[in-house]
Amino acid sequence: MKDKAFLIDSNILVYAFDSSEKKKHQKAKNLLKKCWKGEKQYAVSIQNISEFFVNVTKKIERPISREKGEKIVNNIINFDGFIKLEPTKETISKAINISIKNDMTYWDSLIEATMIENGVFEIYTENTKDFKTGKINTTNPLE
Repeated sequence: MKDKAFLIDSNILVYAFDSSEKKKHQKAKNLLKKCWKGEKQYAVSIQNISEFFVNVTKKIERPISREKGEKIVNNIINFDGFIKLEPTKETISKAINISIKNDMTYWDSLIEATMIENGVFEIYTENTKDFKTGKINTTNPLE
């Protein structure tokens, strides 16, 4: 894995396809555009991709169709510009431990554990306070 590889959190993926908040949409879209153009390579976890699908098809102000969501997910999965990170059974134990020790939600702990196991220590996220261990660096690209 390259030094300073950034994981793209679910919320950044959602903003890239949800135009209800124009400024955040444009910033997230521009960030991902660098990846689609081959200028940057980002990481995404399988969990992030799954959360993205649920959020853009059900939870945003103007949800997209499940078919369009499926197409976007498949594009992300099949595009080499995104490094796909998958949790293992060991990741689950580590995530539980992170959650307990740091009073974090299990789902954020799972993202962090997956990142650490894959040598990714940077994350683009709007929710910088959700990652409390100090083992990964958070950056909010929407500010």
